Amino acid sequence: VQVVESGGGWVQPGGSLQLSCAASGVAVSRYAVGWARQVPSKGLEWVCGIYNDGSTYYRDSVKGRFAISSHNAKNKNTVYLQMNNLKPEDTAVYYCAAGIINFENDPPNGPMDGTDYWGKGTLVTVSS
Repeated sequence: VQVVESGGGWVQPGGSLQLSCAASGVAVSRYAVGWARQVPSKGLEWVCGIYNDGSTYYRDSVKGRFAISSHNAKNKNTVYLQMNNLKPEDTAVYYCAAGIINFENDPPNGPMDGTDYWGKGTLVTVSS
C-alpha cells in the first residue's frame, strides 16, 4: 500500500485548505484512512479518520471546522480533508495513514513504526 499526501501550505487564520491523500494497493479497501498531525512540542495526534463503512472520527478541537471524505475506486482510495476556519494552533505536519486503525483508542504510531501505512507528511502553516 502506498500513501501520498498533497495540498499543504500557508494560510491566514480563518482561511481554508484542502488536503488530499491517495492510498493505493490491493488491500486498501479493507483499511481505515485517517489524518494525524505533529507539532515539534507535541506528539502525534489523530485529527480525523474515516472507516471503510463510511463512519468518521474527529477530535474535539476540529469538530465543525474540518471535514473528511473519501472516493473509492478499485485498489485506490482518495481521502480529502477540508479544513475551514483554520487557527494558528492547527499549524503542524499532517500525515495520512491507512491501516486497521481504531481512531478513538489506538494512538498514532507514526511513519517509522511500520505497523500501518503512512505518507511522508505535508506542512500546514496558519499565521498572519
